Amino acid sequence: MKHELLPWLILFLPLFSAAAITLFTLRSRALSAVLSVGAVVTGFLLSVIFIQANGWHPAVGESVRTWLSIGGLRVDFGLKLDALSMMMLLIVTGVGGAIHVYSIGYMREDRSFSRFFACMSLFTFSMLGIVLSNNFIELFIFWELVGVSSYLLIGFWFERPSAGDAAKKAFIVNRLGDFGFLLGILLAWGLLGTLNFSALHHQIQASAAAWTPLATAAGLLVFCGAVGKSAQFPLHVWLPDAMEGPTPVSALIHAATMVAAGVYMLCRIFVLLNAEALHVIAYIGGFTALLAALIAIQQDDIKRIIAYSTLSQLGYMVMAVGLSGPAAAMFHLTTHAFFKALLFLGAGSVIIALHHEQNIWKMGNLRRKMPVTFWTFLAGALALSGVWPFSGFFSKDGILAQALAQHDYILFADGALVAGLTTFYIFRLFFVVFYGGEKSEAASHAHETPAVMTLPLVVLAVFSLIGGFIGIERIYQGMFTGETEAPAGFVRSLFAPFAAAPGAASLGLFLVFAGFVAALALYARAEKDPLPEKLGALAAAMKNRFYFDELYEATVIRAHDFIAAVMDWVDRWLVEGLCIGSVRGGTDLTGRALRLLQTGNLQTYAFLFVLGLAVMLWLVLGG
Repeated sequence: MKHELLPWLILFLPLFSAAAITLFTLRSRALSAVLSVGAVVTGFLLSVIFIQANGWHPAVGESVRTWLSIGGLRVDFGLKLDALSMMMLLIVTGVGGAIHVYSIGYMREDRSFSRFFACMSLFTFSMLGIVLSNNFIELFIFWELVGVSSYLLIGFWFERPSAGDAAKKAFIVNRLGDFGFLLGILLAWGLLGTLNFSALHHQIQASAAAWTPLATAAGLLVFCGAVGKSAQFPLHVWLPDAMEGPTPVSALIHAATMVAAGVYMLCRIFVLLNAEALHVIAYIGGFTALLAALIAIQQDDIKRIIAYSTLSQLGYMVMAVGLSGPAAAMFHLTTHAFFKALLFLGAGSVIIALHHEQNIWKMGNLRRKMPVTFWTFLAGALALSGVWPFSGFFSKDGILAQALAQHDYILFADGALVAGLTTFYIFRLFFVVFYGGEKSEAASHAHETPAVMTLPLVVLAVFSLIGGFIGIERIYQGMFTGETEAPAGFVRSLFAPFAAAPGAASLGLFLVFAGFVAALALYARAEKDPLPEKLGALAAAMKNRFYFDELYEATVIRAHDFIAAVMDWVDRWLVEGLCIGSVRGGTDLTGRALRLLQTGNLQTYAFLFVLGLAVMLWLVLGG
C-alpha cells in the first residue's frame, strides 16, 4: 500500500490543531484559524493523494497497531481502508473544510474565536476516528468523543441558558441511545468472540448457528446508537434544539458529520443486521421522515426548518438501510452533505446580514440584496427537493426505487409523500425569505456577506448540482454489491433513473412539482402564514412539534424526578438514617460509655488495675 502513513496523518492533524490552539494560540485569532482550517484542508488534499495512489479499494484494507491484549481479548487501534471510509474521508474533510473557511467570516466578531476553532478541530478528529475505526471499541470511543465535542459546540455560547440547556439535552438523549449501543457491542462480542469488523463478518458466516438466535436483539441494540446519533424517533427531540449553536456548527453537525455517523455505522456493520431487525429499522426511518417533514411545515425559525429537514432526510437514509440498500443510504448521505451544508451556510449568511434575525416572517425581498446567497440557496433547495438533474433527485430516487424493488409499497408511498412535503416546506422558506416585501427594518438594510462566506456557498452549490451523476453511486454499489460495471456516458448517467425505475422517478417528480405549486400559491406574496387558519388544530400541533417535548416532560422526566425523589428518601432515611445511622449511633454510644471510665484519677486507675489483676488470678487459680 502506497503512502501508508497518510491516513494516520489525516486522522491526527485536527487533534494536533486542537491541542496547539488550546495550549498556545488562544490569544492569536489569525493563527488559530490557520491551524484549524489548515488541518482539515490538508486532510482533504492528503485524502485525494491517498485515493489517487491506492484507488477506492487499497490492496491492504487495514492499518493496525496493537492497543490492548488481555487474555483472549485483543483490541487494535486500526484504520479501516475501503471505499466506504475513503468516500467518508472526502466528505468530512471536504465539506468540513468549506464550513471551516466559512466560519472565518461568520465568527469574525466573536470574542471566543480561537476556542471555536479548537472545538471544531476536536470534533473533526472525533468524526474522522469514527470513519476510520476498524473495530467496535475504537468506534465507540470516538463515538463518545463526537458526543463530547458536539456538547462543546452546541453550548458554545454558554452564557445563554437556552444554549446550555440544548447542549445538555443533546448529550443526555444521546447517552440513552449509546447505552443500548454498548449492550449490542457486548452481545456481539459474547456471541462471536471478536470486535473487529472484518472478523465479525467472517464469524457470522462461520458461526451462523451461534449468531442467529440473538441476531435480532443484537442488531436492534446496535441500532439504538444510530437512533440517538442520527436523531431517529423517539430520540429525535435533541436535534432541533441544537440550533442554539453557531450556524457553522449546525452545518457541521447536521450535514456531513455527527448525524451521519449513525447511518454510516449501520452501513459499516450491515452484515450484523438480519431481516427482522432491518424491518424495524426501515419503518422507524420511514416514520421519522414523515414526522419531521410535517413538523417543518409550520416552523418559523429558518434554522429549525432546515434542522427538521435534516431529521426527515436522515429518516430516508435509515429507511434505505432497512430496505437492504446500504449503497442507496450512503449515496443519499453524500449528496445530502453537499446541499444541506449549503442550506445551513446560506441560512447563516441571511442571519448575519439581518443582524442575527432568524424568524422568516421578519425577512423578505432578499434576492435583490443578496444575489449570491439567493442563487446558491436556490440550488440547495432544488437539490433537497429532488429536482432533476440536481444531486438530491438521483439519491432520493435510488431510495424510492429500493422500496419498489423490495415490494414495500407502504414505505414507497411514505417516501414519495415526504418528497412532496419536502418541496413544500423548503420553498415556503424560500419564497418568504427571498420574495415579497421587506418585513422588518433589518431586511430593508441587508447586504451580501463577504467573499470568505459566499465562496464556500458557490463550491457547495456546484456539487449540489453535479453530485448525482459523477459516479458516487457506482463506488458505493461496488462496495456493497460487488458490481464493477464500466462508467456510463454523461447523457446516460443523467437519465439512468428514468431507465432503471421509471415509476419511482416519475412519481417523485410529480409530487415535487405538486409541492412547489402549493408553496408558490400560498407563500409567493404572503405577509403571514395562511396555514393556521386553514388547518386549525393540526397546524398548531405541527408548530408545537406534535407536543413530544411536553409529552416527555409529563411522563419520562416526571417519572425520573419521582424515582429520584424516592431514592433520595431511601438513601437519606433508610440507608443513611437507619442502617448507617444505627452503626454510627451504636459506636457513638459505646464510645460515650467507655469514656466514663476515663476519669483522669490515678487512684481509680490503680484500683482498676489491681481489680483486673485479682480477677485474672482468680480465673487462673480457680481453674
